[in-house]
Amino acid sequence: MGEDIKKKIAQAATELGKNYSRQGIFEVSVGQKLPKRSEIIDIVNEIRRVVFPGFFGDENTAYVELESFAGSTLAIIYEKLFKQIRVALLYDKKDENTDADIKNIEDKAEAYALDFIENLPRIQELILKDVEAELAGDPAAGSKEEVIFCYPGLFAIFVYRIAHELYKQGIPYIPRIMSEYAHGKTGIDINPGANIGEYFFIDHGTGIVIGETTTIGNNVKIYQGVTLGALSTMKGQQLSGVKRHPTIEDNVVIYANTTILGGETVVGENSVVAGNSFITASIPANTRVSMHKPELKLRERK
Repeated sequence: MGEDIKKKIAQAATELGKNYSRQGIFEVSVGQKLPKRSEIIDIVNEIRRVVFPGFFGDENTAYVELESFAGSTLAIIYEKLFKQIRVALLYDKKDENTDADIKNIEDKAEAYALDFIENLPRIQELILKDVEAELAGDPAAGSKEEVIFCYPGLFAIFVYRIAHELYKQGIPYIPRIMSEYAHGKTGIDINPGANIGEYFFIDHGTGIVIGETTTIGNNVKIYQGVTLGALSTMKGQQLSGVKRHPTIEDNVVIYANTTILGGETVVGENSVVAGNSFITASIPANTRVSMHKPELKLRERK
């Protein structure tokens, strides 16, 4: 390597070092760690194995006793989840580093991980209802097995359900890492803070965005390209914790490429929203909403 190249590399390294120092987020003390994305993805995959035994692992459920399989897999999930929650909490509270603080954080991590394990059967019940909704709502779906194996909407909902449970506990970083993993794989962006009811159905799914403070009722069906977003985010962090995304009540269908914005916007139950709609005001229950149909105008060729 020539001297000129070495000099330029050294200069670039120096400039990067200045950037690191200005940000103040890249240097950590000895013993501190950031949550590990690969480990969190492993946790998602292990949970997927235990929620859908025989589908995504090497185990053959014709020979494996399912309850024993669940027990051993849950033990693995607990250990991995405890470690990552502990890391996330310690990093989030890195200024609180006394022995008492660390012991308190370890106790919290243990309690959070155990609480998640105890709630996993309930979460599985919700996910299996989502499988039923996908099968009932899509005539192209041949079976529950096909939905579980193949449907990106179901995968995005599955990850949302587990991430939401951790979000409710107030665990930093991990829920969002999970949801962004699903976002990258499916093109479906569901913030783990959203509250979504039973029998949720996403068809096709690509381009769907569901914001943090969205509330969705039971038996709701959403198609590709739908955005449930904030009317304005210009105030930035001042809006943190404020209801800024819409409420979608029970039995609503929202067709493709529709945008619904605002924390005070409510789509009433049993309503149908046509594709390509843009909505910033509430819609009464039992309403059919559509934009003006485009007109076809024929022009004579000169």
